[in-house]
Amino acid sequence: MKLEEEIKQQKFKDEYHRLLVNIMFTGSWLNIRQIHFFKQFDLSPQQYNLLRILRGQYPNPASVNLLIERMLDKQSNASRLVDKLDAKGLVKRKKCKEDKRQVDVVLSAKGVQLLDAIDKEIGNLDSIFTNLTKAEAKKMSEMLDKMRG
Repeated sequence: MKLEEEIKQQKFKDEYHRLLVNIMFTGSWLNIRQIHFFKQFDLSPQQYNLLRILRGQYPNPASVNLLIERMLDKQSNASRLVDKLDAKGLVKRKKCKEDKRQVDVVLSAKGVQLLDAIDKEIGNLDSIFTNLTKAEAKKMSEMLDKMRG
């Protein structure tokens, strides 16, 4: 559905303003779908992102600073997210051997199992892109990269 129909606005200042509103609207639309998808796994999209980062490091630990650096949502509180994942048994905390002030985080066996289960279902989330060809998806991704400069 066209943006104008979705938000009931027919005119924009110019095409750049329309693009801005469209990206904001689409970002929200994607976020809602992610929230709904990850709810079945008792996770938020931000928690899933942290688990994915830890899987990339696995079996090596990651510092909270490394997690913050790599997170998609820069406004998330990584320490709080680690607390929640730890409470669910999905990660383990360890004191860093080199720096006693630093806490290292590593994916637990339960966290690995959960990510494996999500991997089997993630296609359901990816299906939101079925209106696009692979070539269109690639081009759109390239254009977004270009926009961020």
